[in-house]
Amino acid sequence: MATICRRLKVLSVWKSSATVAPSLQSFSLRKFCTGGSSNIPSHFEKVGFIGVGNMGFHMANNLIKAGYQLTVHDVNSGVMENFSRNGIPTKKTSFEVAEESDVIITMLPSSSNVLDVYTGTDGLLHQGNHLRPWLLIDSSTVDPQTSRTLSSLVSKCFLKEGKGFLNNPTMLDAPVSGGVLGAESGTLTFMVGGLEEVYLAARNLFLSMGKQTIYCGGSGNGIAAKICNNLAMAVSMLGVSEAFTLGQSLGVRASTLTRIFNSSSARCWSCDSYNPVPGVMKGVPSSRNYDGGFSSKLMTKDLNLATLSAEELNLKCTLTSEAKKIYTKLCEEGHEQKDFSCVFRHYYSGLDEF
Repeated sequence: MATICRRLKVLSVWKSSATVAPSLQSFSLRKFCTGGSSNIPSHFEKVGFIGVGNMGFHMANNLIKAGYQLTVHDVNSGVMENFSRNGIPTKKTSFEVAEESDVIITMLPSSSNVLDVYTGTDGLLHQGNHLRPWLLIDSSTVDPQTSRTLSSLVSKCFLKEGKGFLNNPTMLDAPVSGGVLGAESGTLTFMVGGLEEVYLAARNLFLSMGKQTIYCGGSGNGIAAKICNNLAMAVSMLGVSEAFTLGQSLGVRASTLTRIFNSSSARCWSCDSYNPVPGVMKGVPSSRNYDGGFSSKLMTKDLNLATLSAEELNLKCTLTSEAKKIYTKLCEEGHEQKDFSCVFRHYYSGLDEF
């Protein structure tokens, strides 16, 4: 009875505006994705979510609120028990999730985790070249080559059950921007790579977890865009932290500099929305001892991905290399779980605002 009541509750908040984008270029795909009488197309109803950690937990919850039928898997048994207690089916392996799902979403910490979920023992491709899900979405931040390799493997598989005109499954890489707070509030931005027709068909699925989707091009381009975004974010945070520290040393309060930056040419997200100086802005990690948010460990990982990509292309990316050194040092000194804005306090020795 509790499960039935929960289902009725989540269905009651599903908005009728959640329909498939009408601008699909492929008539066959449009027909395939808009079939059925419910607001959620029948081939999107059953979603398998693998990796329900800090980000995935909130993304999965938002899908449940939107009326999707979820099955989840995570290596953390405590998280699994939490979903199970609330009537959400859980499975012990990724393959078992795939057997229950039309669509798979993965949200995992690293390339090695993603490879294991797809190609490892009891992974999504456990039974060779036959899959039940017609669409696999990876929202992890990995290297573009891993994403493109997996996309190629998936495209060579066949569907166990026919899905309209489709014979082969397909994959989208769809990393996100917005952090844990964005995942919780449903305001994430998805950067998506893969077939454009499939991206358009899946857009409302993304908008159940976020507020914006941006198509970036072919396979791996979503990941590439995310790496570039986080590189710019890291360098920006270092720049404002360095400027605030210099200003404090010269006798100018960080709150004063913040007002100046935000109304002049230095304005940026790291200052006006995610200020690193404790006491200047409420509701950001710096206001709670840098807990929560986007960890220095994850920022270091993304800077490593950017560095490797630049090296493969023989590009000179001096700021990337310097930012990686700084965040690596932060992690080595024990601040890896603190939000990356802690660079203001723990690298530059900046002062709190009182």
